[in-house]
Amino acid sequence: MVLFGFFALVLVAVYWVNRAVVLFDRLIGDGQTAGVFLEFTVLSLTGVVSLVLPMSAFAAAVYVTNRLSSDSELTVMQATGFSPWRLARPVVLFGCLVALMMAMLMHFLVPASLAQLDKRQTEISQNVSARLLSEGSFLHPSPGITFYIRQIAPDGVLRDIFVSDRRKGQEVITHTAAEAYLLRDDNGPKLVMVDGLTQIHRRDIDRLFTTNFADFSIDISALVDSDRSDGRQLRHLSTHELLTRSEAVAAELGLGRGSVLEEAHDRFNQPIMCLVAALIGFATLLTGGYSRFGVWRQIVTAFVLLILVEVLKNSVTDPVRGNADLWPITYLPSVAGLGIALSLLALSARPLNLWRRLAQ
Repeated sequence: MVLFGFFALVLVAVYWVNRAVVLFDRLIGDGQTAGVFLEFTVLSLTGVVSLVLPMSAFAAAVYVTNRLSSDSELTVMQATGFSPWRLARPVVLFGCLVALMMAMLMHFLVPASLAQLDKRQTEISQNVSARLLSEGSFLHPSPGITFYIRQIAPDGVLRDIFVSDRRKGQEVITHTAAEAYLLRDDNGPKLVMVDGLTQIHRRDIDRLFTTNFADFSIDISALVDSDRSDGRQLRHLSTHELLTRSEAVAAELGLGRGSVLEEAHDRFNQPIMCLVAALIGFATLLTGGYSRFGVWRQIVTAFVLLILVEVLKNSVTDPVRGNADLWPITYLPSVAGLGIALSLLALSARPLNLWRRLAQ
């Protein structure tokens, strides 16, 4: 368990660094604080942890078995009459503990954290002021929009405003103003510009229309791309709802019933995969026996077997999503992985008899 925690920490750090760079650039670039970045990081960590747990269980089982083999402890235990099935009991217990952790993540923590993350993303996407109030920089809050503020006064006055709207292909609208104020009402934030000029360039007729104004307001919520999701997401829903209301959920989200059932049963399959990964790593190394040159060949073989199980897992996803009646094959990778592990344990229990049969 200690080594499992170490490998999980390392793998989570690797995944987190890759995601944190993109997340940091997007949030800080939109004017958010470091506290928001940390909040988003914590909410996204549950999904990252669920990705690395099977590999961490595999790495821990392989490392411990390799140490037992290199220190001749496995040889001593086998010489005293311990069968591979008896030696596998601690690995099964370890795999079950990891599977329990994964089950807690898949059924409770990940859906709850993703739902909260989506909610916070919606709130932040509606916070237009945080995305636009950045002085001295040309901002592009959405395609075709350019926004610039020369200075933000201590009293909240925005000085020297430039807004360019190029979303209409044949028409470019440009607003400039000496001062502006950001106001909020029930219909969303408004930018009130004072003492300015509006220029409309019609490209189809190549003419420029100008209008001077004393004060003019525009709805700036329409200028910003919103990351807001429409309603609930599949991964945000509880497993109970996915299983008992699969047809209603599919109709609500505009998905096939197979996609709903695939998501629900995958939450049960993932914990079993943790047990499978640990057993494959242990059983494969157990077939090698003691050698002065180590068990690196068995380690490579175990890694290849784990990859094959993962490939099988990916290959059954599309058929289940296309046909809801095929949901039982979601567990095919786990069953195949357990079959591989049990076969390797049987091979390590009677290696000579097997080779003799093959020779005959």
